[in-house]
Amino acid sequence: MSTSSGSETRTDPPSLAGKAVDPRRRWFALVVLALAQLMVVLDATIVNIALPTAQSDLGFSNDSRQWVVTGYALAFGSLLLLGGRLADFFGRRRLFIIGLIGFALASALGGFAESLGVLLTARVLQGAFGALLAPAALSLLSVTFTTAKDRGRAFGIFSSISGGGGAIGLLLGGVLTEYASWRWCLFVNLVIAAIALIGAAMFLDRDTPATRPKLDLPGVFTSVLGLVGIVYGLGNTSTHGWTEILTLGPVIAGAALLVAFVIIERRGSRPLLPMRVVVHRNRGAAYLVVAITGIAMFGIFLFLTYYITDILKFTPIETGASFLPMIVFLIIGATVSGSVLLPKFGPRPIVPVGAAIAAVGLVLLTRLDFDSSYAAGVLPALTIIGLGLGMVFGPIQNAATSAVETRDSGVASAMVNTASQLGGSVGTAILSSFFATAVTTYVSDHAAKAAGASKAVLAQVTAEANLAGYHTVFWYAAGFLILGAIIATVIFKSGPLEIDPDADLVVAH
Repeated sequence: MSTSSGSETRTDPPSLAGKAVDPRRRWFALVVLALAQLMVVLDATIVNIALPTAQSDLGFSNDSRQWVVTGYALAFGSLLLLGGRLADFFGRRRLFIIGLIGFALASALGGFAESLGVLLTARVLQGAFGALLAPAALSLLSVTFTTAKDRGRAFGIFSSISGGGGAIGLLLGGVLTEYASWRWCLFVNLVIAAIALIGAAMFLDRDTPATRPKLDLPGVFTSVLGLVGIVYGLGNTSTHGWTEILTLGPVIAGAALLVAFVIIERRGSRPLLPMRVVVHRNRGAAYLVVAITGIAMFGIFLFLTYYITDILKFTPIETGASFLPMIVFLIIGATVSGSVLLPKFGPRPIVPVGAAIAAVGLVLLTRLDFDSSYAAGVLPALTIIGLGLGMVFGPIQNAATSAVETRDSGVASAMVNTASQLGGSVGTAILSSFFATAVTTYVSDHAAKAAGASKAVLAQVTAEANLAGYHTVFWYAAGFLILGAIIATVIFKSGPLEIDPDADLVVAH
């Protein structure tokens, strides 16, 4: 079937045309895709818990430690757009399976690592194959569920996995590190990948693009190097500060390359990222809100983890378990908002309300003190945050791929993860900087108290300074969520999401 969009003629993939989809297969496919997404999201946090033990085992420095985390983010974030386009060119199912196998092999390499170099190589490879896997999974979800009701329900479940996977990673990392070995934080991916691979072979249908146009190499070059520059530069802020050349140089160069990328994409005949994907109001709003929410999420996971560990004195397992209520309410919020509210009202009223609710939870965290308890202080805030974030993530990932043509589903899906990664990287830099400034200011203001004081007094001043830093981060994270709510209110269209233009290719039910 051929259709025309403006002056451009395209041919839809024949593998999808008129093909009946068994509803049961679709839901089994969702389980497979959610498992793969869980594996990718887990690895953003599960290794954090294992790092101290791995550092002791392999004997690397604190300065090198951050790159075990940043190396994954660097490869993942910079290659997502390329991975999404490759899924459109060579088939989503094929790239999904390649990503699964590659991610599993890279995890095995990291699990057997006996040096920092091998571990870093494994983490970079994990990120690279994750960049193939993640957009392929989301685009498969987008073309598998085409009716508003089923699509809302599927994206709600998928989004809850994406949003809660980080907290699950903290819990699983604590359990595996304490009762097995830090290496099992990587080996566990072999189990997840094996299950997902069997499911992919059974429940994911083959898709063969009608044409395979040449890849936009100038776009690939400028986007990859631009994103690498920004993520690398921001990753240096914790050790070199904002004004050092190792921070500013890569960030400025990366931003310049991304400007060049946009110019190239607007003029190119076969762009890596067609501007029609991002200038659409609902999709553009979704990408912006995803990035801003990613900044706030960093404040929740990292700095609340510090508070729970340092002040409440929770063990790694207890710290991970403390986030479980947030996951439960995030799943509830994502599922209800995605399957019940979104088909009726669209994202415009839901996402701002969800972001505002999550912001209220973060404000509650600013009231935490040394004598606060988990049950009375942390738990109520986490349940509110989880419910609010669920109402954001459920509609957002649906909106980010709504009304997109089949030929662009991979790159549209990649943009969701790219925006999230950039948000997380910016959040790492900005919130860490705010935290450090707040701590320094507090110590400076209380210098007289600390001068010549005993070790106990100095420790108390340090603890108070850290608490002031946590409060500062929570306030700023709440502010970012309010900013996301305003953007969602202004940019999202009113009413339900548009029907996908290629929905008629799949005969559901």
